[in-house]
Amino acid sequence: MSELNVLLVCGSGASSGFMAANMRKAAKIKNLDMSIVARSESEIENYIEEIDALMVGPHLEYIIDEIDEIIHGFPVKVILMKKEYYATLDGDAAVEHLLSSLKEDE
Repeated sequence: MSELNVLLVCGSGASSGFMAANMRKAAKIKNLDMSIVARSESEIENYIEEIDALMVGPHLEYIIDEIDEIIHGFPVKVILMKKEYYATLDGDAAVEHLLSSLKEDE
């Protein structure tokens, strides 16, 4: 499997930046080939052609329909992050959620 490109978004990109760092650590420990970056939700369109998965902060659930319109036609898996691991910035749990969500599509 080639590198998996993941974009995390929250309101400003700050909390997702910490989550992305923790996910990168967890992915490295698991020997997974992933590129995980965090940006503001206003930047999704700038990255849509470069990513395989988009993980959205749980507090942004209200924009999921808007995100679906933005990614229409692109093979991007949209995942709403769970409050349980997002609140504690648990990168390992986030990576597991990502992997299980991607497996559902196989």
